[in-house]
Amino acid sequence: MQLTQKETGLLKDLKDQEQLCADKYAKHSSCASDPQLKNLFSSLAQVERTHYDTVCQMEQGTVPQMMSSSDQSKPSFTATYGGVNSPEKQADMYLCSDLLASEKHVSQLYDTCIFEFKDENARNALNHIQKEEQQHGKLIYDYMQINGMYS
Repeated sequence: MQLTQKETGLLKDLKDQEQLCADKYAKHSSCASDPQLKNLFSSLAQVERTHYDTVCQMEQGTVPQMMSSSDQSKPSFTATYGGVNSPEKQADMYLCSDLLASEKHVSQLYDTCIFEFKDENARNALNHIQKEEQQHGKLIYDYMQINGMYS
């Protein structure tokens, strides 16, 4: 795949965002109090690293084969905090809010890129990643909802 200058710039932006997301998930995993949240953030950090690798391959002109989203199992959460408004709950809520905002931002960036790429396979790969980013946001939302962190 031959990239335009604009596509090259957009991939650089995506790569930077994916690196940031992977780093934030890893850091927030180590800071989270709830083991469920630690596990969620750790697993999403791995997916973000996969996204980073995909974008790097695209920068080199190769569009990798995308795995089906159904290959990822969706965790179910149990309420850890209930109605208790502890310092741990507040800290975990902050981590979730920060990562949810990151997912919204990166999903929007993918949306822009999908429209800017001429290669259909590249658009399909970017669309696939965007759907996974949206799934990440939904998982964070689900966790927050069951723990009384989202109103």
